[in-house]
Amino acid sequence: MSPLRAIGRPLLASMFIAGGLDSIRNPEAVAPAAEPVVRPVADRIQALPDRTEQIVRLNGAVQVAAGVLLGLGRMPRLSALALAATLVPTTAAGHRFWETEDPSDRARQRVHFLKNLSMLGGLLIAADDTGGAPSLVWRGRHAADSLRRDVRLVRRSVRAGARPAATVGRIGARLPG
Repeated sequence: MSPLRAIGRPLLASMFIAGGLDSIRNPEAVAPAAEPVVRPVADRIQALPDRTEQIVRLNGAVQVAAGVLLGLGRMPRLSALALAATLVPTTAAGHRFWETEDPSDRARQRVHFLKNLSMLGGLLIAADDTGGAPSLVWRGRHAADSLRRDVRLVRRSVRAGARPAATVGRIGARLPG
């Protein structure tokens, strides 16, 4: 792992671990703000708990688990995607600056909203980061290109060998036997 990844992943994960622990310990603090976002989702997805506090705790648990994995560099792409998935409803519920009347509170919420968008961008980059190794898509394309080259080479070799063989065959057919 490169030094930048070794430093960057824990730094990116730290906010999610701290926020997730807070959501697990004290879901009542954010449940009222989360309600407008959680309720429509929970009504559509039957597997989710009924109470908003439970969903806030679940979201916090995912953030802690994925944050620790990302910070340790274990399954970093999957953990970054999990964190991104938890960040979207968290941002939509917690930083609705467009609904705030007070100008100073609106500015503060807008800053937090944009901070979360920046973190989402970082998570998406981390989810795409292969750690310097080629991705599975690149490996597949590279293998297919290599196979096409090999097929062309075999085809040329067969054609190149077939002409002299045909010539020798014609000459051999004319010779008495």
